[in-house]
Parts: sequence; C-alpha cells; structure tokens
Amino acid sequence: MNKAIYIATIEENCGKTIISLGLMRTLLGRTARVGYFRPIIEDYEEGKKDTHIEMVISHFDLDINYEDAYAITKSKLIKKKNKGKLGEVVDLIIEKYKKLEERFDFVLVEGTSFSGEGTVIELDMNVLIAKNLGIPTIIVGSGDGKTLEELVDNLNLAYNSFKVKEVEVLAVIANKVQPENLDLVTSGLQKSLPNSILVNSIPLISSLHNPTIQEIVEVLDAKILFGHEYLNNQSGSYSIGAMQLCNYLLHLKENGLIITPGDRADIILGALQANESANYPSVSGIVLTGNIIPEESILKLIEGLSTVVPIITVEGGTYHIANKIGNIKSKIYAGNLQKIETSINTFDKYVDLDALTNKFNAFEAEGMTPKMFQYNLVKRAKEHRKHIVLPEGNDDRIIIAAARLQAMDVVDISIIGNQKQIESKVVELGLEFDFSKIAIINPKDSEHYDDYVNTYYELRKAKNVTLGMAKDLLEDVSYFGTMMVYKGHADGMVSGAAHTTQHTILPALQFIKTKPNSSVVSSIFFMCLEDRVSIFGDCAINPNPTAEQLAEIAISSADSSTAFGIEPKIAMLSYSSGSSGKGDEVDKVRAATEIVRKKRPDLKIEGPIQYDAAVDMEVGQSKMPNSEVAGQASVLIFPDLNTGNNTYKAVQRETGALAIGPMLQGLNKPVNDLSRGCTIDDIINTVVITAIQAQGL
Repeated sequence: MNKAIYIATIEENCGKTIISLGLMRTLLGRTARVGYFRPIIEDYEEGKKDTHIEMVISHFDLDINYEDAYAITKSKLIKKKNKGKLGEVVDLIIEKYKKLEERFDFVLVEGTSFSGEGTVIELDMNVLIAKNLGIPTIIVGSGDGKTLEELVDNLNLAYNSFKVKEVEVLAVIANKVQPENLDLVTSGLQKSLPNSILVNSIPLISSLHNPTIQEIVEVLDAKILFGHEYLNNQSGSYSIGAMQLCNYLLHLKENGLIITPGDRADIILGALQANESANYPSVSGIVLTGNIIPEESILKLIEGLSTVVPIITVEGGTYHIANKIGNIKSKIYAGNLQKIETSINTFDKYVDLDALTNKFNAFEAEGMTPKMFQYNLVKRAKEHRKHIVLPEGNDDRIIIAAARLQAMDVVDISIIGNQKQIESKVVELGLEFDFSKIAIINPKDSEHYDDYVNTYYELRKAKNVTLGMAKDLLEDVSYFGTMMVYKGHADGMVSGAAHTTQHTILPALQFIKTKPNSSVVSSIFFMCLEDRVSIFGDCAINPNPTAEQLAEIAISSADSSTAFGIEPKIAMLSYSSGSSGKGDEVDKVRAATEIVRKKRPDLKIEGPIQYDAAVDMEVGQSKMPNSEVAGQASVLIFPDLNTGNNTYKAVQRETGALAIGPMLQGLNKPVNDLSRGCTIDDIINTVVITAIQAQGL
C-alpha cells in the first residue's frame, strides 16, 4: 500500500479542514517528510491562492511550492470533462501526485470542497482520483441539520461509491454532530458499516463555526475604519441596532456583532462603551450599513478611545447585510492560529489516532526530526496533564500564549496579574479565552497569601528574613509563582518574558532548591535543526564550571535527553579532539569526561572533541575512527557559558534552527526561564517542556 491517504467529503461544509490539520500534525509526529496535495482547487481571482494550500504549507512549514500542491482548477476540470477529455485530467493529477510521492515519505491528499459549479460530479470525481492514485480513503460527512437516519444513509452511500470501485475505505468520520448525539451517531454508523471500518464522531465546535471579522470583511467587500489589528475577532452572534440605545443594550450577547446604520452614533458609541464595561458582554465588531461614514466629530471621539473593536462600513441596507452575514460559512485560514490549534486539538480529542494510523500502515522513521519532536512534546504533555503558572500576566505575549495553550488543551494554567486588566487585554487582542478554565491570581488577594508569607518566613528566617520582608517579597510575581510550585498548587513555573534570569531563578534557588543528587543548576536548549534535534548545555546559567560541575551538567543533560526521547550520545566539546591538545581548558574537559565515565559507565561519551568532529560523520570518523559518539553526537556540552551561549545563537541564526529553552536542570521542581525577547511560540514550547518535566517528579 502506498504511503498516502485521501480525505473525501460527501457535501459542502463538512469541515474536512479539521481532519486535514489533525492528520498532518499526526503524520509529522511520526515521519520527517510529509507532502500535501489537492488534486482540484476552486477558482480564485488573479493574485489570490487556495486558502487550504496556503494554510497547510505555511502552518506546518512544508517544503512544497504552491504550484506543486495542486493539479487543476475546477473550471478547467469542467471544460475538460465537457470536451470528453477527463482522461487528460486524471493523467495530470497522477503525474503531479507521483512527483510528490517521490519526494516525501507520506502524502496527505485532500479532496474537493463541493462548492460552486460542478458539485454534482464531485463525489464520482473523488472516487476516480483515489482509485487512480491507488490510495485508501477517509470519508467525512457533516451532521449539521440532519437527522441520524439522513447522516447514516449519506455516509453509507459514499462508502458504497468508493467500495464499488474497489477503493479501500479506512475510516468514516461524522463531523459537526451535536455534542449530546456523539455516541448515538457513532453507534448508528458502526451498525451500518463493516467492522473493519474505523468510525469516529466529532462535535460541532462553535468557535470554529463562527466567522471572523476578517471573513466578514472579505465577503461583504467592506472598508475597515478601525481595529485592523483585531480582525481575527470571532462573531458569536449578531444583532441589529435599530431600537433606542437603552433598550438595545439589553440584547447584547458575548462576542456579539453589531449591525447598524452608519449614522446611528448613539448605538456605535454605546456599544463601544458597553465593550469597556464590566457589566456588559464583549463586542466582537461593528458593521455600519448604508455606506454611511459617521461624522468627523464621532470619528475623532472613537480615535481617542483606549480600546476599539473592528468597525467596518459596507454598502447595502441593514437587513440585507444581516442576511448576508448570517449566510457566511466560516473557514480556517493561515493567519488564525487559534482556530488552527482548536481544530488540531479537536481532532486529537475525538479521533482514535492510534487506530487510524495503524489502519494506513503508519511507520516510525529513524531518528528524531524537529516536527516529530514537537508533536511528541505536545502528545506527552497531554498524557498526564499538569498545572503551570505564568507570573507575567501584564505581558501581551503571555496572554496570547495562554489563549493558544487553552485552544491546544495541553495544560492547566494560572496567570498572576490583575483580572480586569487581563480581561481588557483579551478583548483588545481579539482572543478566544475561557476565564472559567484559567485562574487569574492577584498575590495580595489570594487566599494563600498569608500562608505563603509564613512559609517563606520560616524557610528563610535563618537568613535574617523578617516577616515584613516576607510580605513584601510574596507580592512579587516571581516569588509568589515559585511558592505556588513549592506548595504544590502548581506543578511548574515559566517566567522571564519581562524579568531577568536572576529574578526568575533566585526564588527557586532559595526554597525549591536542588535535587539531592545535584549540586548545580544548569540549562539545556533543544536545538531543532533541519533533520535532527540536538541538546546544547549549558548555554544560560554557569559562566565557568569546574570539571566536577561540567561532569554533572553532562549527566543531567543525558538524563534530560533520555526523558525527552532522544538517545544520549555525549560530546564534551573543546578546541581539541582526543589526546593531542594541551592546556587548562582542554584538561578540564578531559577530566570531566573521565568523571562521567566513572559515575555513569552506561552513557556513551567522548571528550575532548571539537564541534565538527562531534556532528559531522566524515570528520568524526577521520579524527576519532573508533568512537561511538564522533559524528553522531546528540548531547553537546560546552566548556563554558561564553562558548555555549554564542554557539547556540550562531547555530540558531545561521541555520534557522528552532531553539527550545532554556530548560533548567537540577531543581526539585521545574522552574524555567524565558528570554526577554521570546516569541509566543517560545513561551508555548517552554510551558510544554515544563509540564513534561513535572511528569517525571
């Protein structure tokens, strides 16, 4: 069987994007090279591209040119069919698919979308393509607006259409099912389909169903007056502002979209004020109808507001526009990371991944690629869910990362900060944020504050800490967050986006302290290179470690490597390889290597060794032909902080490698430090590795 899968739908708006995103994430966690192919795409205006292809290629950073990811547009297909030249289309599809098949270990093929002209032939066309490509199929159907009998009959009809042409069907997925009917739908399909077919049901997810303001702008060809940066806001519902403001305010709903004529300044300003008020729901956006722009004085007033939701203006009457908005079918596009992550998490939650991948003869590639590593990180973090505290709730990056982590459903989160300020930021940033699932903690208002103060005082009074000093320190977010970890109210802490390394780590050193078998706290980076993941240590903490400390860093790094699924082959780096070099620094590395060999004879280690001999097989075999580490080192230990910090940054910048970390080693409980220049992805990755560290305690 070919290493490929075909995703086929039975009608428009089945939500197959969830399946494509979820499968792509799963596949990239199991093999390095995954391709993506859409045989037939919709017709787009000149200069625009297929949104599915753009989203998948950009989000997963696939090495595929856009033009190679599809074969033909739907209008060209119809013209070919009408001329009796369908065979030419099939030949083209096979040719383009085979080119991807040659390049990749696995290819995800996504069928047509059943929209526009030609929908009546699409099911037959999907059957024909899957048959000619010789790949198995997953069939996706939508339960939205259907009875159980209608959904089961439709999916059975599609299944039979593929089977009669001898196309293997691996799974049938019912999407957009009302949550209370999931078991009923799954049971109904299992009764009607052969036992060999995997059946799963996925519920209707409102946050994926609701269109964003960006989508509304595109459909209505609207002009944006305010709030360009919040176009990813989702409209949970919409209402027409036609009555007096005092009455209209009673009809506002959470994340509601307001549709009103452009000359209704009372509704516009009232809605913006309601959005700011803690007593009214948040507003996702305002649509001004009739192509009427508010007067200059009103525009000036809006410009001066601290928070402005998207305000757009359109041609057409209010009720006509409301009907058009009501008919918009939301799509997932490249820029909306929250919808993408919600889709992947939904797929992971409701589809039996192990059974599905076994169905299409999944296999494990050798080594550990960055995509595999990141996939496995999230998977492992979900297996034993942990609680991570983020002390820097005043940083936008932390709030955005928390929203994305919530969409990924990977950890429980507490944020230290001011509740109202964070709620305001969530609205300003246009985030989907369930405050019932994330605790916002103000230290002085916390029920644990007094206990934390007394605990710190008892722990540190021998160091001349007074009760008053303890009270002041426990108002500090780093001390409070660290105490949450110490007391078991959180499993780990991630900080440093807005604080120095010392500010983040000092409380941990004071009362979390090091493990019994550790005398030094050190750090590692997971360096995600193009074809492998290497561990670099120590690149963040110890300026000039002794031979004994260097040996301990190597052992801790090897244990971390094993814990994260990477076989440790340790290279103790220096400016000389083997026994030829002389000098204090190379002697220190040589001594550290011998200490590791005595303490841990089970570990594969080489040192001193130069960087090129450690990572390049040809150089390694030339300089150290009998070494089991040279040329294939996975754990690289630097002799000092200066060398390590500069090397990891040079590798990161020059190769485009993703550096995850630093992850601290040696503490009794996990506390990890972020760079003040960290990205949102850095925060998310660090939270995930912190959660995995906590699992090992």
